[in-house]
Amino acid sequence: MAEFTARFRDVLAVREFRFLWLAQAQSRAGDQLARVAVALLVFDRTDSAALTALTYALTYLPPLITAPFLAGLADRYSRRAVMVSVDLIRAVLIGLMAIPGLPLPALALLLVAVTCPEPLFSAARVATVPRTLPGALFPVGMSIIHSTDQIAQITGFALGGIVVGAYGPHLALAANAVTFLVSAALLQWRIGPHLPEQDGAGFSCGSGFALAGIKLVVGDRRLFAIAGLVWLVGCFVVAEALAAPYAAEIGADEAAVGVLMSGVVIGTAAGSLLVARLSDEWRRRLTVPLAVAVGVPLMATAAAPPLWLTFILWMLAGVFHAYIVLAQVRFAQLIPDGMRSRAIGFAAAGLQTAQGLGIAIGGVLAEATSPSAAIGICAAAGSLGALVVGLRSGIDRAASEPPAAPAAELATPSDSAMETPNRRPGNRP
Repeated sequence: MAEFTARFRDVLAVREFRFLWLAQAQSRAGDQLARVAVALLVFDRTDSAALTALTYALTYLPPLITAPFLAGLADRYSRRAVMVSVDLIRAVLIGLMAIPGLPLPALALLLVAVTCPEPLFSAARVATVPRTLPGALFPVGMSIIHSTDQIAQITGFALGGIVVGAYGPHLALAANAVTFLVSAALLQWRIGPHLPEQDGAGFSCGSGFALAGIKLVVGDRRLFAIAGLVWLVGCFVVAEALAAPYAAEIGADEAAVGVLMSGVVIGTAAGSLLVARLSDEWRRRLTVPLAVAVGVPLMATAAAPPLWLTFILWMLAGVFHAYIVLAQVRFAQLIPDGMRSRAIGFAAAGLQTAQGLGIAIGGVLAEATSPSAAIGICAAAGSLGALVVGLRSGIDRAASEPPAAPAAELATPSDSAMETPNRRPGNRP
């Protein structure tokens, strides 16, 4: 029997997915608008690039700690209730940040507070998607979400500069608070409760519950390899982080920075849509080759080609970056529903860490060599890492293997996260 291939209109015809997608898209654009507003607000008050960068980093760092632990709440309670609660909390905190004249230390504390529950929302949302889009609809839905996410981010950044320039950062922050309220309303009245499936020990109390997602991923070679492919994004994101010094190296003006970064976003959005309707077999076969291919155009950047050629190379790398969608789908499909949020939370924390480390290492390399060389070296490391993961894990094997072990098998007191590296092989966060 021929495999059913879902179409975009099939996915968008699902009411719950439409509202889940809309809630996330407008909220993500608001997040980027707020990041611009906070950065400009801090720089305007302090005239310090270091403090501005540190404040911007605060929008990414807290989830490194909170992701593995808070995400478990989405495996214990209604995922709709979790998402709505997080949205309302963030709306209040961002609303407080919008108060004119708020001292910078208070602004920083609120910024940390508002980013802490972000992994909980993300884990609940990603765990809900396969419930709303069963079977062949799920991969197409994830492609739509990933593509839209890229567009929403660049739209938010662009609007951020316009809104802050015209009306000031406080109005931009207030607008972001409104996006959280809109998201909460859409989810509350248009999404079902989506209670996680109970799987025995998955609902046990204590630290074992929170750590079960980590133990599941680390203890399953197939899942750990897929997560590893996602974490290699830390090597590829160096290009975007070094866009400004790279543009200066090739003699381009400041406007070139936006051009280069838009090339990555355009490519990623296009690639996400291109892989949307691949069959299960081709998704399995292409995950590793695409991950390896991402670094190839970026390696060519080491030669510091002119702006137009760099734009094409970075856009091509963005197209190959669609491997993330394939990995996400496989990861989510192989995780039992009652464990999905915790496993996704762990993988998301690893991705955050990898991106931070990759950018830091890329910066050091750029100082020691040049921005172009740093981009090329990091890209080569990422492609090599993806090749090694693919060869050693066999994640392109036919999807006839049994699903990942249930939570009950992983939450016993005698288990250790590092004791079962050779457990039977079992997709991305």
